[in-house]
Amino acid sequence: MTLPYVPDYKIEIDGKQIPAALRAAVTEITYQDGIEGADRVEVVLANQNLKLLDNDLLRVDNGFKLSIGYVPDPLELVFVGEITGVEPSFPNNGMPTIKIVAHDFLQRLTRGKVDRAFLVRMACTNNFPIPDPVVVSMVTATDLLLPYPDPIGGVLSIVLGVLIYKLDPEEAQKNVLAQLNESDFDFLSRISKGNGWDMAIDHTMSPHGYWLRFRSMTQGLSADLSLKYGQSLMDFTPKITTVGDVSGVAARIWVSSIKTEFVIVVGWDFDRSSFTLKVSPGIGELPKGTATESIIYTKPVGFAEAGLKILSELLPRLNNRMTGSGTSIGDPRIKSGIVIDVDGIGDQFGGKYRVTSATHTIGSAGYRTTFDARKEVWLYSADNLPRPRSVPGLATLQGLPLG
Repeated sequence: MTLPYVPDYKIEIDGKQIPAALRAAVTEITYQDGIEGADRVEVVLANQNLKLLDNDLLRVDNGFKLSIGYVPDPLELVFVGEITGVEPSFPNNGMPTIKIVAHDFLQRLTRGKVDRAFLVRMACTNNFPIPDPVVVSMVTATDLLLPYPDPIGGVLSIVLGVLIYKLDPEEAQKNVLAQLNESDFDFLSRISKGNGWDMAIDHTMSPHGYWLRFRSMTQGLSADLSLKYGQSLMDFTPKITTVGDVSGVAARIWVSSIKTEFVIVVGWDFDRSSFTLKVSPGIGELPKGTATESIIYTKPVGFAEAGLKILSELLPRLNNRMTGSGTSIGDPRIKSGIVIDVDGIGDQFGGKYRVTSATHTIGSAGYRTTFDARKEVWLYSADNLPRPRSVPGLATLQGLPLG
């Protein structure tokens, strides 16, 4: 006889699994994970006769771990962080409760603001700007986290920085990164946006909870998981909009080494699923859009800043053209950053999406996962890749209440 899939979880506080009496008081667990901001867990406990008010485990700064899954399979560790809030409730009618809130270690980056610049002072010449991957590693380490920069984007950034410095040391000065009255979180978020990176704690690698990963949007174009409407996918609401659509981003670029100005227009061709590039001498007015296309313009920039500035304007607009939100049978594999293949809803709205946030809820209604996703521009062409197989068990299992 096959055992039914029953939702299960494990909570550890200060390195120890919570005792049976405390586990019995848990009424709901909500785990939120996203590509912007710290991951968050909320646990609601029934506080019968106010017995939990002075429990030493329910205190801020205590370490917190959450694993979720199904019986009889092994549970997956999905969150490592620390308790950041304790919220008791004393209602007029009903059971008193205590809600504990935990955040991952990304929240450490929000403490305080800093003024500093990142450069190497060179004798008898201009300063050399420290490449972005090295900067994010330096800042991350000061917050007692382990940096994991995007390997491909990191190498390109370093090579480009050295090349610009060799060709034009004066121009390279414009690429010096400065943190001016910013928190480490805001500063690293700005660098990530400029490089097209997603920044989030990776809880899967040991030591768990300490790896701050900077992942390129172009990584992982094949689907990690397939969800089919009517089976593992309970509901899905896609949305396509042309509001904010642009056909290109234009910028004037001054190349001081040859004393020449250029106009660069970078766009995206949805029919061919490829970037477009137009370069012309910067004489006269900037190119104008037509009735069927729109072009936005950045401020004049130097050669060293051009690529990141244009892409940081273009990519968010392109990637918000088609978005979606859905609900599935609880699945700990659904997390921010993965690519899901949505099946059973046609070609226009189906296909591959990047998950931007996921919320896992375990309570009286069982285990459910809700998520938000976007169809990034490179995922249109990636839809031609083979689809992954659905897991047979999860295709039909039912979320059951907590036992």
